[in-house]
Amino acid sequence: MSIADISLATEAATLSPLALFIQADIIVKAVMIGLLVASVWTWLIIVSFFLRLRGIDRRSEAFEQEFWRSPDIDAFHKQHGATALPVSRVMAAGVGEWRRSTKRRVVDRAAVRERLAIAMQSAASGEVDKLSDRLNILATIGSVAPFVGLFGTVWGIMRSFTAIAAEQNSSLAVVAPGIAEALFATALGLFAAIPAVIAYNRFSHRIGRFEARLYRFADGFHATLGRELESEA
Repeated sequence: MSIADISLATEAATLSPLALFIQADIIVKAVMIGLLVASVWTWLIIVSFFLRLRGIDRRSEAFEQEFWRSPDIDAFHKQHGATALPVSRVMAAGVGEWRRSTKRRVVDRAAVRERLAIAMQSAASGEVDKLSDRLNILATIGSVAPFVGLFGTVWGIMRSFTAIAAEQNSSLAVVAPGIAEALFATALGLFAAIPAVIAYNRFSHRIGRFEARLYRFADGFHATLGRELESEA
C-alpha cells in the first residue's frame, strides 16, 4: 500500500466528513449528496411551516375575537371576507350559503341548517388539506432516508470486502475507509430522517388542533345563523 493510500485511510479514520466524502465510491457519494439535499429540504420545510403556522394562529385568533365582537355579520363580511385566512374562508362559505338559501320566498329552515353545516365543514376540511399539503414530504423523507443511508452502508461494506479480496490483506488500513464511508452514509440518513419525523409528528398535532378550532368556529357560526333563521320565521 502506498504512502498516499495510508494517508487517506488515516484521514478517513479521523471521521472528517469531507475526507469521508472524498474517499467514498461514486455510488456512496450519490447517496450522501441525496441525503444532504433531503436534509436541507427538510429544514427549509420545517422553518417555513413553523413560521406559517405561527402567523396563521396569531391572525386567526385576532380575526375570531373581532368577529364575535362584531354586531353586524354582513358588515364584517364585507370588510374582512377577502382576508387570506382559513377561518375567513369558512366564514365566507357560511355567509354565501346563507344568502343563497334565504333569498327564496319560502325557506325550509331544516334544509338551510343542513346546507350551512355542510358548506362550512367542507370549507374547513379543504383549508386543512391545503395547510397540511407539504407534510407528506416530511413523512416521505422520515421513512425513506434511513433506508437510503442503509443502501450506502451496504454498498460501502461490499466495497471494503472487495478491497480485502483485491489486496489479499485484511488490515485496518484496507478495511477502515470503506467501513467509515458506510457508517457515514447511515449517519446522514438518520440526520435527515430524525428531524423530519419529529417535525411531522409535531406539525400533525398542531394542524389537528387548528382543524378542531376551525370546526368550533364553524359550529359557533352555524348556531348564530340558526338563531337568525329562527328570528326571521
